[in-house]
Amino acid sequence: MAILAFDLGGSAVKYGVWEKNELHETGSFVTPKTWKEMKASLSKVIKAATYSIEGIGMSAPGAVDEEKRQILGISAIPYIHHFDIYDELEELFQLPVTIENDANCAGIAEIAEGAAKGKKEVAFVVIGTGIGGAVFHDGRIVKGAHLYGGEFGLMYLNNGKTFSSLGTAVQMAWRYCDRKGLDRETVSGKEVFQLAEQGDDVAAEEVENFYEYLTQGLFSIQFSLDPEIIVLGGGISAKEGLLDEINGRMKKKLEHFELKDFVPEIVICDYRNDANLVGAAANFLEKQKQK
Repeated sequence: MAILAFDLGGSAVKYGVWEKNELHETGSFVTPKTWKEMKASLSKVIKAATYSIEGIGMSAPGAVDEEKRQILGISAIPYIHHFDIYDELEELFQLPVTIENDANCAGIAEIAEGAAKGKKEVAFVVIGTGIGGAVFHDGRIVKGAHLYGGEFGLMYLNNGKTFSSLGTAVQMAWRYCDRKGLDRETVSGKEVFQLAEQGDDVAAEEVENFYEYLTQGLFSIQFSLDPEIIVLGGGISAKEGLLDEINGRMKKKLEHFELKDFVPEIVICDYRNDANLVGAAANFLEKQKQK
C-alpha cells in the first residue's frame, strides 16, 4: 500500500511516498501563504506521484481533534485551524485522509519502526526551540482529556520557568547572547558549546545549565510516567556526547534520591528529518487497521 505523506511546517511542507517500509519521491515546497494556495500545492504533488496512492497521511502543528475533524489551537500556519479540514482534503484528494500532530507523528515513527519498536510504554521528547513530545501507553498514543498529552515543555522547572524555556540548546544560546549583550541571533547553540570548550566562562555556565535543566525534565518525565524508554528527538539529538552527559547526571540524581530499582533508558531517535513523514504514514496505516 502506497501512502502519500505530508509534513506541514511553518516554513516548508515536506512530502514523500511510503511504500514497503521506505520513503520514495521525497521533496518539499515553501509553505504557502493561504489555504487555497496550500491545496493547489498539495494537489500538484499527488498528480506528480508515480505510485498508485491509496491514502494520505498528514503531520501538522496544533491539537488535532479527530472527532471534530479539525485542527484546534494555534500554529505558524494559522489558516489550517478551526474548520473541517478533513472534508476539504478528502474532497481534494478523493482519498481517505488522516492527520496527526507533528510531535505525535515523530513519536509514532519511533514506536512503529524506530528506536522504540517493540516497546509499549514510551515517552518521546522533541527538543527544538521549545520542547514537545508524545506519550504512548500499551503501544498507543495518549492524547489526554484536552489533547495536551506529551506537552512536556509546559512543565515548571525553576522559578516559574518552563522546561521549554530552560532545557533546549536554542534557549541556552539566547541566554548566552543576553548575558553578553548580543542580538539573540548572533550566536547559535552549536557555537556556545564550542565557546565553552575554548574556555569562555559564560558559555560554560550556560552549557552546564542546559544539561542540568534537560536532565531535570527527563527525570520528572521518567518518574511521573514511568516509561520503559525515553526517546530524544530534535536537532540536539545529533550532538555527540549528549547521552553520556545526560546519563551521568541522571545517575547522580538517582543516587541522591536513593533510587536503586532501575536506571532510566534514554536513547536517540532513529528517524530524524523524516520522522514526521514516517509517522504520518504509520498513523494512516494504523487507523486503517482499526476500521
